[in-house]
Amino acid sequence: MSEEIVLKVENLMMHFGGIKALSDVSLKVKRNSIFALIGPNGAGKTTVFNCLTGFYKATGGRIELDTRGVKTNVIKMLGEPFKATDFVSPKSFVSRLHYKMFGGTHLINRAGLARTFQNIRLFREMSVIENLLVAQHMWVNRNLVSGILNTKGYRKAESDALDHAFYWLEVVDLVDCANRLAGELSYGQQRRLEIARAMCTRPKIICLDEPAAGLNPQETEALSAMIRHLRDDHDITVVLIEHDMGMVMSISDHIVVLDHGNVIAEGNPQAIRNDPKVIAAYLGADEEELV
Repeated sequence: MSEEIVLKVENLMMHFGGIKALSDVSLKVKRNSIFALIGPNGAGKTTVFNCLTGFYKATGGRIELDTRGVKTNVIKMLGEPFKATDFVSPKSFVSRLHYKMFGGTHLINRAGLARTFQNIRLFREMSVIENLLVAQHMWVNRNLVSGILNTKGYRKAESDALDHAFYWLEVVDLVDCANRLAGELSYGQQRRLEIARAMCTRPKIICLDEPAAGLNPQETEALSAMIRHLRDDHDITVVLIEHDMGMVMSISDHIVVLDHGNVIAEGNPQAIRNDPKVIAAYLGADEEELV
């Protein structure tokens, strides 16, 4: 497995008024690995995801993606406030002005990071296949003139998008549901569709927020196999938040544990399973009582 770092988080802070949701979170994610972020409820796991994907703009720290051969400063991409150093040269001023005006979560996705949500967010009144085609809007030819003239390039782009959508429907075992409304699918099917939609954006990293929530043991096992498939056959880095510890321990290459907005432990599954601080955080006991 490659030791190359694809995602680096340094001293990440997120404050909501006087509440410190994240105090000083640092972590590194290796390329083509399954990385799990765990911790008790309220530990700050989803807040980390929201900062990584641009739904929150972090109060402090640094988030760096190394995807598509480019290093991306996520916080800068969201549009940092102007600083005195930005006026030193026209180039730095134009660069900051660009991100200030046009920065946003769509740029983070374009840089190679996609996510799913703890609460499923599909287009429920659209068909399954339409959900996957919409996700590819940045990768297909949307030129108005090409569409009106129905050019060869336009037709090929549309055909490629459809093929790509059906490929991921096959991976998540939903081909038979292609023309059904997304809102009509079972809970487990909607979970799989959300993963397929995220993959249709062609990410290098996918962040899965509690993907096994509400699934039965058979569905959870199928989900675990799918996540391994993303890593092993598609060279995708998976960053996972999950409360199913059986699943986490069976598929993760590296685990970071959060508690009250701080990293309290990290390591391989065996090390995390036996760490007194982790046991204390989950059981609500003092660490001294567990040593």
